[in-house]
Amino acid sequence: MHAPVEFYYWPTPNGWKISIALEEMGLPYRLNLVNIGLGEQFRPEFLKIAPNNRMPAIVDPEGPDGAPIAIFESGAILQYLARKTGLFHGATERDRVAVDQWLMWQMAGVGPMAGQAHHFLKYAPALDPPQDLPYAKDRYRREVARLYGVLDRQLGRNRYVAGDFYSIADMAIWGWASLWEGQGQTLDDKPHMARWLDEVGARPGVQRGRALAADKRSNLQADRKAQEVLFQR
Repeated sequence: MHAPVEFYYWPTPNGWKISIALEEMGLPYRLNLVNIGLGEQFRPEFLKIAPNNRMPAIVDPEGPDGAPIAIFESGAILQYLARKTGLFHGATERDRVAVDQWLMWQMAGVGPMAGQAHHFLKYAPALDPPQDLPYAKDRYRREVARLYGVLDRQLGRNRYVAGDFYSIADMAIWGWASLWEGQGQTLDDKPHMARWLDEVGARPGVQRGRALAADKRSNLQADRKAQEVLFQR
């Protein structure tokens, strides 16, 4: 039995990647909530674990050679946990290359672009004073649409993102993609993505990971305190 992983988390799409992975892999963990709306990600004790002041992060007391290890960046955590457990990273080197490339695609593309779409479509217009910027809204909405078109075509050829097997790449993409409505997207022309969203979302581990501390999510469109912290307003 593994010792519990110390899991530093807030219920966001990036946080869901790791809560889902821990649930899917059956790893015990101890939850440490990091309230980003209150600025807890800037506390010195958290910065020792995650110097980029972002969550999620973990500390595994049973790291390499049995020594504890702290890890930040959700993609790096997913790769570490997959190596640690031997799960959800593919059975062959070709599988692992496919998983890693789609994981990097999410880290470099879907996450940043969908995050900007959320910001300019939902949050910026609710700031005081409002920042309703048509160019920014259109730019990020179009780029997210392009990326989801790539995803839909890939899922038209494969059951899951990296092939016929469920992997950490699916875990990484699903949380962001599940919020497609807030990113100004439609699934009418993306039937394969719609099928995949439903299939992955029906997994018990995904449901448990997505539900973790779900009641803590705040409405950033109305939470002025969180806006000040997160958007430096």
